[in-house]
This record gives sequence, structure tokens and C-alpha cells, in this order.
Amino acid sequence: MTTSTASAATRQPTGASVNIPPRRLDFEFPETMKRYYYDDSPFLSSFLTTLSALFPEGESFFVESVRAYRDQITDPVLRAQVSGFIGQEAMHSKEHAAFNEAATRMGYPVTQQDKELGYLLRFGQKFLPKAVQISITTALEHYTAIIAEMLLRDPDVQQKFSPEMRQLWMWHALEENEHKTVAYDVYEQVSGSYLLRAGTMIPVTAIFFAVVAINHTRMLAADGKLTNFKDNWNGLKYCWGGKKGVFSRLLPQYLDYFRPGFHPKDHDTDALLHEWREKLFGADGTLSAQLKKTSGKKKATKTAVAA
Repeated sequence: MTTSTASAATRQPTGASVNIPPRRLDFEFPETMKRYYYDDSPFLSSFLTTLSALFPEGESFFVESVRAYRDQITDPVLRAQVSGFIGQEAMHSKEHAAFNEAATRMGYPVTQQDKELGYLLRFGQKFLPKAVQISITTALEHYTAIIAEMLLRDPDVQQKFSPEMRQLWMWHALEENEHKTVAYDVYEQVSGSYLLRAGTMIPVTAIFFAVVAINHTRMLAADGKLTNFKDNWNGLKYCWGGKKGVFSRLLPQYLDYFRPGFHPKDHDTDALLHEWREKLFGADGTLSAQLKKTSGKKKATKTAVAA
């Protein structure tokens, strides 16, 4: 066997080779960006900003809970998927942190909410067993996966975003579905307890909704829109209005998590992912030029450092 053949035989798969490529993108959020970037609605825009405030600390927690078990993973494909997961989540944290800075400049209490969530999650990291931490990540990754799938499937939802914010959220949605099985598969290998998985989802759901509701209320108050009853009521109906609500209609997918034999791949999104990879990063993709530009900057920096 030649040296090159031996090297190829021992080469480990990467995140990109298992369709979980970390993509570095530098989104810009100028001071002139639209304040009510979703359907011109203060309620819905501040709701999405509330979710964005949770991402930097939340996704850091996800990464650490999975990283804690990386040395125990022997399957080279799953190890590569974990690397891709960590890389993608790191980029999500970075880009949402950039948006959060812009939202803070607008007067929203994003920075404070980010810090408060960090205190809560670090408390959990200190006192909760590692198996519980990975089960929390698995539960919350189910939320992000089904919400991301809805974003990728529903053109009416997509068109309500302002153009610059649509790019951020569709990129994030694509990658959430690319890595949606990773935390679950790690959990199954290191624990696999159905009772822990299903039991964790219940308090996670209660805490998640409480945190979002409280923080969203604070966002509306900071924006002077807490008593804008018409827009707030319309926003609530849009989100939770029975079978037509964008989130309430996800209830069957959410409940599927409690099925003993559930796996995230049961929600087949392969064709959807192929479609959106082309839309965003294909030859004529809306983010392909930005990805190439950012990748070029990264390579130039590495070359300069090496020199």
C-alpha cells in the first residue's frame, strides 16, 4: 500500500463530508436596518428578537453538552457529525450575537437577557448530571428542528421577513435541520433512557415557554409596545391561533418526541435540505457569493499568520 493510499484509508470524515459543513458567514446589521423586520409587526419582530437573544448562550450550552461525550464516540461518522454540529452551532452563536448587538443599539434589553440565560445555564452545568444536560440539548434541538423545518417549508412565513433578516433565519434553519440528529444520536449512545428523554422534555418545555414569555414581555415594554393591544393580539393569533397558527400547528411533531421509537430522521427533510442548499449556496445561491468572500478572507488570514 502506498503512502497516499494508506493516508486516504486512515483519513477521518469531516463535518462537510457528512453534510454538516460549518459555513462562516459575516452578516451585517447596519443602524439603518428595519426595526420591525417581520411583517412590519412590533410583536412578531420582537418575538424573533427574543429568540435570537437566547441563541448565543443556549447554543454554547448545546455544544458543551455534546462535547462532554465526544471522546466516548467510536463511530467515525458520528464523530464527524459532532464536529460539524459544534462548528455550525459556533457560527450560529457568532451571527446571532452580531444581530443582538444591533438590537441592543435599538434599545432592546438583549444583552441583559443573554447574560441572565447564561447564569441559568451555567447553574445547570454545575449541578445537573451530564446525562441530563445532553437530554436537555436533545429536547431543545427537537424544538429548533421542527421550527426550522416549518420555516424552510412555508413560503408565506419566509416572505414576511425583510430581505436581510430572511437570509439570517433561512441559513440558520437549513443548518438546524442538517444537524438535527446529532445530539439525539449522542444521547442514544451514552444514555438511551426513554424515561429520561421524555421526562426531561416536560420541564424543558415549561421553562422554555416561561423564559420566552417573560423576555418577550420585556422586549415589548422596552419598545413601548406592551399596550399595543391590536398588534399583540394579532401576533398571538398568528403564532398560536389553532390549526392555522405557525407554532400551534407544530403540536403533532412536538408530541412525536414522546413516542418510544422516535428518531429525528423520522421527519424526512432530505429533499428539503437539497432544495435549500441550492437556493442559498448553489451556483446562483443568494449566499454563495458571501460565503466565498468570507472563506477567502479566512484563507488570507491563515496565510498571513503562517508567513
